[in-house]
Order: sequence, then C-alpha cells, then structure tokens
Amino acid sequence: LLAAVPMEPQQLKDVAAAKIDESRELLLSVSSRLWQNPELALEERMAHQLLTETLESSGFSVTRHFVLDTGFKAEFGSARPHIAVMCEFDALPGIGHACGHNLIAEVAVGAGLGIKAAMEAGGLSGRVTVLGTPAEEAHGGKIDMIRSAFFTDVDVAMMAHPYKLTVARPRALSIQAFDVTFTGKASHAAGSPWEGLNALDAAVTAYQSVSNLRQEMRPDWRVHGIVKEGGQRPNIIPERAVLDYFVRCPSDRELAVLRARVEACLRAGAVASGCECSIEDISRGYSSVICNAPLGAAYSANLTALGVEHVGITELPSGSTDMGNVSYTVPAIHPMFYMGGDAPNHSVEFTRFVNLPEAQPYTLAQAKALAMTGIDILTGPELLAKCEAQFKADLARFAA
Repeated sequence: LLAAVPMEPQQLKDVAAAKIDESRELLLSVSSRLWQNPELALEERMAHQLLTETLESSGFSVTRHFVLDTGFKAEFGSARPHIAVMCEFDALPGIGHACGHNLIAEVAVGAGLGIKAAMEAGGLSGRVTVLGTPAEEAHGGKIDMIRSAFFTDVDVAMMAHPYKLTVARPRALSIQAFDVTFTGKASHAAGSPWEGLNALDAAVTAYQSVSNLRQEMRPDWRVHGIVKEGGQRPNIIPERAVLDYFVRCPSDRELAVLRARVEACLRAGAVASGCECSIEDISRGYSSVICNAPLGAAYSANLTALGVEHVGITELPSGSTDMGNVSYTVPAIHPMFYMGGDAPNHSVEFTRFVNLPEAQPYTLAQAKALAMTGIDILTGPELLAKCEAQFKADLARFAA
C-alpha cells in the first residue's frame, strides 16, 4: 500500500466535505427512515439496526448494544486524539421526531464519514467514534455512557441539534425533577374536620411559598410545578397530595443553591399544616451545557468558511439535555442549527420541517462543520491544549 501523502488541514477539510457531499443520498435515507419510523426512548431498535449497519458498511468497527440495548459505538482508528460525535435518535410520544433527532443522527453519521475520510487521505493518527446515545428525551443515555467509563480516553465530544436558528453556543440549563408527597390524616370534612390533617393544604401552602420565592430568583433560574394528586372527594380531608417540580439553572452549582431553597419552601408547607413531607427524584438530573470556548470558536470559524450565517450565543436558555453531563466530563460543544423553518421544537410543525428537502442543505453543512472541527483537533495539538485548559477552568466555575 502507498503511504498517505501529507496534506494541509484545509485539504483534509476539503476531503471531508467532499465525502459528505458524495454520501448525501445515504445520509438522506438514514434521516428519512428514522423520521418514518419514530421510536421512543430505549425502544429505538430499528434505529439501532439502521445506524449500526450503515456505519459498519462504511468501514467503522461497530459494537452493538453498547452499554444500553439500543446503544452503540462505531470507531475508526485507535490512537489519540479521540473525537466522539454524539448520535441521538429517539422520538417523542404522539408527535414523532419533533426534536429533530433524525437530523442529529444524520449529522453524526455524516461527520463521522467526513473525519474518517480525512484520516485515511492524510494518514492522520487518532480516533473518531460515532456514539449512539439512546433516550435523550426521557432517560439520559449519555449518563449511562459516562458511568460506563467510555469517556475516559475521549478528548472532545461534539453534536449538533436542529432549531429555528443557527447558534454556535446555545444555553441549556441544569435540571432536576422530583415528586413531593405530603402525608396527612383523613377525616370527614363536615363531621369532624378537626380530626384530620389536610395534605392538600400543605401542598397549596408549599406551592404558594415556591411562587413567593420567584421574586428573589435570578432571571435565568426556572421553577415549574404542578399538582399531581390533591385528594379523593371534597367531603374527605385529603391525607395525601403530590406535587411534581422541575428546577433548572445555568450551572450545577447554582442548581444546588436553588433546589435547597425550593425544598425549604416545600417542607415549610408541611410544617405549617402539621403534615409530613417526602421528596423523591423522579429522573436523573441533566447538567447545563458548558460550551468549550476554544472548540466552539473552531466550529464557528468552520461555519463561516462554509458560508453559514450564525450567531455566537443566545441570551435565553433552550431547555435541558444529557449532553450537558458530557460537557462536565470532557470538552464539548452542542450547537443548534437552522432546519429551514421557524417552528418551535417539540411541535407538530417542527416534526414536519425536519423531514422536508429544505432541511438537507443545513444538515449537511453541520456535518461538514463538525467534521472540519474534528480535523482541527486531529491536526492542532495547540487547540486541544487550549480546550483542555478551558475545560478545567469551566469545571472550577460551574461544577457543584
């Protein structure tokens, strides 16, 4: 075999972009089949088969059922630096791919193909892994990947998410979700109400106390709650009431502060009504996304080189994701990209947009930008060093 001819970084990027263009029909097929067959969190069996077969036939070494039944990893190379491209593919109940995970998967496969082609053309040392991470919407498959120690030898992690505009550094909040159960004592509401302890009163008092807390909350702190249970009949003093709360903040450190204050309000409601209160987490918490500044700057420069208009950072947060947990583990970016319309995520209109032909040029551009950013890492040890230094500084600032 002939040795690979040394190539300049821009030449390698051109190779990656050309490979992605050559693969456009394959990538469209992947996206379309995912869109036509939406699968819920941890049930993505068709997606698992489709994506693993596609990547294996493209020359990746594939491990099926990795960590989770519908998880996988597809690797090329075995050295460092190690670039991990996140691949999401679960859908939402009732409205299908209303968060565009079919396009996320397409971007991930495309970026993986582009990086692999550049590595082969230039004889680059390193490794690229397309990591299949199930259940972002309801379970947080990336958390399982973190706990499996997969990221121990990963240098950077990347993905791109469809949205109504292209943002290099979007804001996603840390989140914790929990149920609050108030326990009192039932009694006849007319005959002997004094014998009871009203759990609904405890819940209402607690809810109002949390609402009163809002005047002291920072503008980017979020608390939202509902009453899940409030009694059986009006003539029975409720002995049980349940609230369901989400608490969100721009960092894990701030989240710990806000949760403690919310819990104090909730327990005060129980004390005021003579009831008991228990608080139980109902999901694994997602961390805020820390966009690694040097890595994000490289991505932004590659977008500019591709002629893609974008903004640097959004002021308003856009929900929460388990990619945040990854960003507290390794240097990472999670840009959002315009998909051809202005529909909000998690809407029927968004579902329609992410399957239109108009979405494809934007999606392919993202695959190219991520691949080009991966090439920057593979060819620029000084960039990787900056990413690692910034990552350490960010953890000192944001980690709980």
